[in-house]
Amino acid sequence: QVQLVESGGGLVQAGGSLRLSCAASRTIFSFADMAWYRQAPGKQRELVAAITSGGSTHYADSVKGRFTISRENARNTMYLQMNSLKPEDTAVYYCNLQDFSGVNYWGKGTLVTAST
Repeated sequence: QVQLVESGGGLVQAGGSLRLSCAASRTIFSFADMAWYRQAPGKQRELVAAITSGGSTHYADSVKGRFTISRENARNTMYLQMNSLKPEDTAVYYCNLQDFSGVNYWGKGTLVTAST
């Protein structure tokens, strides 16, 4: 079993920045593909950014050029640097880990609110 704990969410003015962190409980982190998802009120959960075990990254069009996903395998931690936040970025952000057998694990989420 893998536990994922997100942190770093909060309230920020539009145009501001936040850095989210996701800490994993097991060392399989190094071999796993990771991702950040978000879910806004009344909307479906959507992929924000993903990073493979080899470091390849993918971003949703809506966050390209503003968000940066990274990982630090030695600390079993993934990050999401969010700059130039917009009100439409307001959502609960979830950390996702997919292990080598395809099993998905989720954190409980952290709330990000970008106010006007």
